[in-house]
Amino acid sequence: MLIREAAADDWPRIWSFWHRIVAAGETYTWDPDTPEDAARALWMNPAKRVYVVEDGAGGIVASAYLTPNYGGPAARIANAGFMVDPDQGGRGLGRALAEHVLAEARKGGYRGMVFNAVVETNPAVRLWTSFGFTILGTVPDAFDHPRHGRVGLHIMYREL
Repeated sequence: MLIREAAADDWPRIWSFWHRIVAAGETYTWDPDTPEDAARALWMNPAKRVYVVEDGAGGIVASAYLTPNYGGPAARIANAGFMVDPDQGGRGLGRALAEHVLAEARKGGYRGMVFNAVVETNPAVRLWTSFGFTILGTVPDAFDHPRHGRVGLHIMYREL
């Protein structure tokens, strides 16, 4: 497994799982019908540092971005997004990618990381709490989950 910064030509391989994850409507607040050009602008935005996980055969099986959450005097608080190909779950890819991105955030001078809208039923909540993130608050009934109905969105934070 290799974790590296993404190149522009990685997008089609990221898109192969990005659209399935967002279309499922269970973990991201983006429109499930987001077209590919808009998705690319969201994920591969030049303000973001994007990473990919390659499997041994050169396929991309996960991706993450790192970006300032705020601007100006608060620009040292990071935000990140993570996606693991649903066909590759349970292999520790999300944990390895999270460790990498947290280390990159510290190296980049960020003082903390915040997640603005973690769907409370998302299994990643366990991962984030295992990394020391705390739930600062929950916006109740903010997310229309396709299986669970209305659920809350957590705001999570960790000092770096």
